[in-house]
Amino acid sequence: MQHKVVAIQFNHLGKKYYFSPNELNLNKNDFVVVETIRGLELGEVVSDIIEISDEEIVSPLKPILRIADIEDIKTHKENIDKEAYVIQKTSEFVNANQLEMKLLNCEYTLDRTKLIIYFTAEGRVDFRELVKDLANEFHVRIELRQVGARDGAKVIGGIGPCGRQTCCTTFLREFEPVSIKMAKNQNLSLNPNNISGICGKLLCCIRYEDDNYRDFKKEMPNVNSLVWTLEGRGKVIDINYSMQSATVLFKDGNSKVFDINEIADTKEELSDDASVLVGLEE
Repeated sequence: MQHKVVAIQFNHLGKKYYFSPNELNLNKNDFVVVETIRGLELGEVVSDIIEISDEEIVSPLKPILRIADIEDIKTHKENIDKEAYVIQKTSEFVNANQLEMKLLNCEYTLDRTKLIIYFTAEGRVDFRELVKDLANEFHVRIELRQVGARDGAKVIGGIGPCGRQTCCTTFLREFEPVSIKMAKNQNLSLNPNNISGICGKLLCCIRYEDDNYRDFKKEMPNVNSLVWTLEGRGKVIDINYSMQSATVLFKDGNSKVFDINEIADTKEELSDDASVLVGLEE
């Protein structure tokens, strides 16, 4: 079964969620009011009306309540203006309760029935007393939400080792898994200082080229493998995936860089007379 939906986004670079247009005449960049599990929220329409199947619907499809009016926009801006004060007061309560937690940001629901405060911490935090203090101060329902190091870096932002603003604060909407195996496939230094971002986790950009490197490895010879070249047989001592080249060492001790198209695997040829390059394998 097909359903008509529009994609709604609640903050810059946030995830997109599908809602039923509810027969409203919607356009991209319209602001709308929707009900989420957190309460009433103001979202932005970021797609045209499209049709999706049941399989593409992750959670129950909810209708858009209305197109935001002037009062909704005004309330939303007032809520944003209050965030700095909320963080300041929350920080004071955190210090008073001697809690080991780092505050990131906060947000009110549109109807101000709930205040969500995001933080990071090394382990579990007993914030029951903090919740009581915050509820007495702001007179709304309080939700403290602990997020991971990557989400924390996305909120704070910063400059990556490449010298540019971090990907997560500029264009990266969702975090995909990054493994040390990907770094090995790209011949990157395994020194944590060289392959970690400001969040302390593996650099997100390691994943960007992973598919390319896996394809390269299928076509490129392995280091220490024996190959044919235009100048004879030799052993591969270095691989440059970006340049699609390999450095080959010959029996006379000289080495040379060859394009991948200029070398060929010698396994079959050496099966009968592998002793020719025995000196290279020492």
